[in-house]
Amino acid sequence: MHILLTNDDGYDASGIQTLHRTLRSMTNHHISIVAPEGQRSAMGHSITLFQPLFVTEHELDGDQKGFAISGTPSDCVKIAIQGGLISKPDLVISGINQGANLGTDVFYSGTVSAAMEGVILGVPSLAVSLASYDFLDFEPSAAYLAEHLDEIVLSHQQGLMNINFPGKLQSEWAGVKVTKLGKTIYDNVFERRVNPRGRVYYWQCGDRIQDLEEDTDLRAIQEDFISITPMHSDLTDFKCLESWKPLFNKSGGLTSNGV
Repeated sequence: MHILLTNDDGYDASGIQTLHRTLRSMTNHHISIVAPEGQRSAMGHSITLFQPLFVTEHELDGDQKGFAISGTPSDCVKIAIQGGLISKPDLVISGINQGANLGTDVFYSGTVSAAMEGVILGVPSLAVSLASYDFLDFEPSAAYLAEHLDEIVLSHQQGLMNINFPGKLQSEWAGVKVTKLGKTIYDNVFERRVNPRGRVYYWQCGDRIQDLEEDTDLRAIQEDFISITPMHSDLTDFKCLESWKPLFNKSGGLTSNGV
């Protein structure tokens, strides 16, 4: 199996490098890395249209090459698959991210967006995160993923699997739960400041409010479980789709009053 590794923390980030090293030592899969050249967190699913993408080659094992890209996480997956940097992978793994990607935060996440780009391009994908900014040991998460990768792939033939690991010692993990996305709301405050040249700028800050409803990824991580959430790229509201059809579906031309 050919696996593409990417992330939003940057090519040299500990999470992706630990995952690459672990997969190489524990599996026989072919591993490629195409990742941003630096930190690109919270960029969502943005892509680069009006600037060139610069590519820097890095040596990997043997004659393999890794690639650092000047663009966004989504750019990395697009150029890897559609730009011919590597052969089309069988699986995209985005991560291991430093910090959780839970609940509605996934809409802002470069980690999840890179994995979703893989899905859009027809490749099943995993977004993998370590739910802590203080616990910095990626080895347990990487080893767990490598050990269970074949099992995961067999059950995951399409779409996106969003995996969050507790930011604790493996001995403190409570187990694994399949979850739905929870709800995360930010009580944002925009602090107004003025720089020495008199220009006004703002810092965004605030508190995160989590809804710890049962069966959500937020609740699972709170209780020290590995959270696995199935996701897909189709945002269609199918309930509304059916209820709106009788209201709005019309044939023929519109009358002067729009009906």
